[in-house]
Amino acid sequence: MVEKAGKRAFKNSGAVLPNYKSAPPPAEFTRQEELDAYRDMLLIRRFEEKAGQLYGMGEIGGFCHLYIGQEAVIVGMKKVTGEGDQFITSYRDHGHALALGCAPRAVMAELTGRQGGVAKGKGGSMHMFSKEKNFYGGHGIVAAQVPLGTGLAFANQYRGNNNVALVYFGDGAANQGQVYESFNMAALWKLPVIYVIENNRYAMGTSVARASAEVDFSRRGISFGIPGMAVDGMDVCAVASATEEALAFARAGKGPVLLSVETYRYRGHSMSDPAKYRSKEELDEIRRDHDPIDQVAKRLLAKGWAVENDLKSIDKNVRAIIADAVDFAEKDIEPEETQLYADILA
Repeated sequence: MVEKAGKRAFKNSGAVLPNYKSAPPPAEFTRQEELDAYRDMLLIRRFEEKAGQLYGMGEIGGFCHLYIGQEAVIVGMKKVTGEGDQFITSYRDHGHALALGCAPRAVMAELTGRQGGVAKGKGGSMHMFSKEKNFYGGHGIVAAQVPLGTGLAFANQYRGNNNVALVYFGDGAANQGQVYESFNMAALWKLPVIYVIENNRYAMGTSVARASAEVDFSRRGISFGIPGMAVDGMDVCAVASATEEALAFARAGKGPVLLSVETYRYRGHSMSDPAKYRSKEELDEIRRDHDPIDQVAKRLLAKGWAVENDLKSIDKNVRAIIADAVDFAEKDIEPEETQLYADILA
């Protein structure tokens, strides 16, 4: 198993971001950082593959939205965020929970509705939470997390704690009205928030081109004076570099930043979606030329920082962790009936 490196101090220019900005060059990771990124993304990929299998077997109930293909987004951002920064996202949240340090056992137990889950088995796939890890969900209502995340940023500003809230939502949610109400408030009060649009090209079954009048999501904050950047969401180094610059801007009290992170989901919107609205050729091209995990593997091999056996060893270790998580979830008990009315604010 690859040991975790300490938090890296990335350089940042401290420059004022203009309204339209090309993303900075990708970060230059050290060998250990590349290995960590490879392992963290592979953990999410293998976890989600297993979750898909368990859903097909009836072990996971309700809806289930997989993060396969989008791993570089949360892994790259986690690399450069600080100890107190908060994260909030939509129902496609397993990858976020894992990247933020939630135990695979607890995430898998939550998926299967067991007491040892991160939300005590009561949230399921769409409602992962961990206050300990500053992870505020997992939200099932489209774009509901955006005003909530803006509220986290307001609390940070009010407390003067220098923390930044990272608010994730998809290209489909980007057309919701509450998103722009949040933009207005955040810009007006210069709240320390980064809005992250995970543009995976399809809102449920509808392509961006068919649903959005403005398909360059980095421009969505223009009327509010919110600077935006388009980011290669399939390259973990590019994600880290852009996030670092956005964090510096927000921490300096200059207000919100919008990152349009261009990514791709390999599976359907949810497990019930066969994704027939896109071609096999499109999916194959992304997998072949832009896979986020393969890109890191190629860099490691090209630089002589790893050999094939090293990567196979990481994969073997990750698979063992996933197998242990499944074993734990299958043996864990369901929540007691007394939990039905616990943790409810009336």
